[in-house]
Amino acid sequence: MGNVAQAGSHSAAGQMTGYLYQCELALLELARRSWEDASCAVRMEVLDDIEFLDPDNHTPLELIQSKHREAAGPLSEVGKDLWRSVASWIDALKALASPSGTAMPLLRLVSTQVAPADTFLSMLRPGGQRDTRAALARMEKVAADKEGAEGTAKDRELFMALPPSQRQLLVDAITVDDGAPVMSDLNPSLAKELGITPSDHAQAALDDIKGWWYGMAVGLLERKNPQRKRPAVTAQELMCRRDEVLDRYTGRNLPITETLSNLTQAEIAGYEGQLVVAQMRWIGLPDPEIAMYLRDYHHARAQRSEWLRTFKITPERLGEYERELHDDWEHIFRRRTRRFHGDMDASERESLGQDVLDDTMDRVADRPARPGSVTAPWIGRGTVHSLADQADTADPDRTVGWHPEYQDLCKPREETQDQ
Repeated sequence: MGNVAQAGSHSAAGQMTGYLYQCELALLELARRSWEDASCAVRMEVLDDIEFLDPDNHTPLELIQSKHREAAGPLSEVGKDLWRSVASWIDALKALASPSGTAMPLLRLVSTQVAPADTFLSMLRPGGQRDTRAALARMEKVAADKEGAEGTAKDRELFMALPPSQRQLLVDAITVDDGAPVMSDLNPSLAKELGITPSDHAQAALDDIKGWWYGMAVGLLERKNPQRKRPAVTAQELMCRRDEVLDRYTGRNLPITETLSNLTQAEIAGYEGQLVVAQMRWIGLPDPEIAMYLRDYHHARAQRSEWLRTFKITPERLGEYERELHDDWEHIFRRRTRRFHGDMDASERESLGQDVLDDTMDRVADRPARPGSVTAPWIGRGTVHSLADQADTADPDRTVGWHPEYQDLCKPREETQDQ
């Protein structure tokens, strides 16, 4: 038992819960704002734990310090949670070149503990009882008191080193949101702010959105690979993902705003020279059939762009859809090309490729862009052709071809592009 107790004393569970709480608090705060301002954006661990940005210039409008404590208890005037937050804000404001009063971001301390009455912390709660002048006077008195300053002495000194006018400006910007729900109680608040009503699928829907959000958080926290880093996540992106998830359970379909119509000869000629056309010529398709598939390709590409532009689908879900279509194609391609051998003549190879194309078109026509919904058949067909158009440049695991030797046929094109 002694060893167990010793091991427990080194547990990082509380610290880990604090990090997870920060992540989910950012999601909760973003969801709250989404109903009023879809353009608002959040980032983490740049100037503060959580930051909400001006959508026009990406400067912070709000800096949030997240403090999670499982144990019930008062939020202390002399504790590290408060004074380290103050020091963090002072450093952040210096990095922002000491903004003027009109540009000063809101500084919020969100704590699961409760501020006792008659403390400067309670004076900084939002609402009608807020009194920043009285709070400043009390803060200065606490900061100057040498007793009980262990662990926060440097933070208090940093505060007192500010000119009086700057101290007032700082305190005017501080809001204390105490009594916040602990980690284990966040789910009901998240579900409410995301608009997830009680149902048999409510927990599954919430888990799905949270899983997506943790993926976004990894991108926000990325520091080594610029290509993986996300500068921010907007409320619009969150609401798009929410709609995707909820529609999955209700079966609501994505809107079709494109009108499927035959392309003009000029539009068809505009695709001449692209790989999508070469792929069809390699298997001997006649021009009318090529024109038919180019129609699907053209309108599906426009429809996907419209969904992305209007936040009807997320790039992540569209990527999942393309991978599902690729999987459909790969099963057909591997099965059909089992009988391929080097002695086949050109017409046999073309015929084999046409079988791959025909079977793929039939399969993907019924593949929904969002699970549980129905998607127009030409969306799947056209999206597969968009993958075929990338066979010489994209990830090999995402490319599509019809001719049994399409990869070899693509190589001369790659060499031409390299030159």
